[in-house]
Amino acid sequence: MILKQYYLGCLSQASYLIADEVSRRAVVVDPRRDVDEYLDDAAAAGLSIDLVVLTHVHADFIPGHTELAQRTGASIAMGEASPVSFPIRRLADGERIALGDAASGVALQVLSTPGHTPESITLAVFSHAEDAAPHAILTGDTLFLGDVGRPDLLGAAGRSSQDMAKDLYRSLRGKILPLPDSVLVYPGHGAGSACGKALSTDTVSTLGEQRRSNYALAPMSEDEFVGVVTHGLGAPPAYFAEEVAVNKAGHLPFDAELPVQHVDAATAMRHHQRLGYLLLDVRDDQVFAASHLRGAINVGLSGRFAEYAAAVIDTEQPVILIGSEEQCAEARTRLARVGIDLVAAQLSDLHELTGNPDLVVSSSRLTVRQAAAAIAGNPDLQVIDVRAPGEHAGGALPGAVNLNVTGLRSTLTQLDPSRPVLVHCQGGYRSMAAASLLEANGFSDVSDVLGGWAAWAKEHALA
Repeated sequence: MILKQYYLGCLSQASYLIADEVSRRAVVVDPRRDVDEYLDDAAAAGLSIDLVVLTHVHADFIPGHTELAQRTGASIAMGEASPVSFPIRRLADGERIALGDAASGVALQVLSTPGHTPESITLAVFSHAEDAAPHAILTGDTLFLGDVGRPDLLGAAGRSSQDMAKDLYRSLRGKILPLPDSVLVYPGHGAGSACGKALSTDTVSTLGEQRRSNYALAPMSEDEFVGVVTHGLGAPPAYFAEEVAVNKAGHLPFDAELPVQHVDAATAMRHHQRLGYLLLDVRDDQVFAASHLRGAINVGLSGRFAEYAAAVIDTEQPVILIGSEEQCAEARTRLARVGIDLVAAQLSDLHELTGNPDLVVSSSRLTVRQAAAAIAGNPDLQVIDVRAPGEHAGGALPGAVNLNVTGLRSTLTQLDPSRPVLVHCQGGYRSMAAASLLEANGFSDVSDVLGGWAAWAKEHALA
């Protein structure tokens, strides 16, 4: 048996290839949108990808089922209750998918495990079809390592998070916990994902270890479970609703080889000002702060680029990328993973960002001491913390209001653009994204804190 995990750190997302080494038939589960790695590995091993399985309608990324189906002829399969508009093979609870010999070959069994979403499934992977227990389970967003999937991302489908949590309780107790401790657990996400609350940095575990360490699997009543899994859930990123809509309707294949038009600084600004194109500068926040096109928004490739770019970009707005050739190519692929396909052009001649003083500006960044003086001396100052609510609860700058950057585009109305704003995050990456978003939306006096909360806490610990 071949069972390979592909872990994408920038989205904290895991996908899988399972194959029978005799028949050479393979299945890919929850692929990312740039699918060359699966195809290359399959070709190297002489495998035929016959089926692509999605464990549920994803909210945080656009999976690559369309791309794999186009390039391999594979069928697309999902749980029986999946609310999608494109053709799929609907998988029934308990259904077996044989990849090899009916008695001794690799087989998958579908386990209906609603709770994160109504259609969520878990795939039990059997090394040999006649084995009494599976070798592994691919749990999608039902069971994470150290956590379980959020029950509150269903949105307008008409069911409460409490109702979904009850389904999740029954799925875990009825379908997953009866399995042996030795079964390997391969989740759909790891630490950093907004699809859970407290995910582990590990990417594989055993059911026995999860039984011992995962708070949601501890013995408790259904009502107790509902209470603990729904407690402390912050608002999901605003772009999740857009991702769900795309993933229900289906999408066109992404082609990374399509050329992107190159433009100069003057043309980029003209498109921005007259046609409403978004200028997305993907360079490091410190480089951006020194010199960038007026009106550009900065989301650097060094961090969780796709997640924060999706939070600040309207998917219907054409984008002009700003960065080196390599940076723009990488940014285009990573944007496609979250459904941002309208990359209209790129500005890669970075000398343009120093040779056009009429088009270029710099950002205001304050040291911790300068920030402290500004807070103490200006009662009109609006201080915002753009970290997640859990981070904010652990400490923030004096008077800071928590407006998570993942929802900032929809909460700008809570701020007064005529008053000065001071933005902070943990280290400076998210605060520059937020500050540039504010400036692009007409806020004229915006600064962020160099080093963020980490630098502030260190400075005041030494004081």
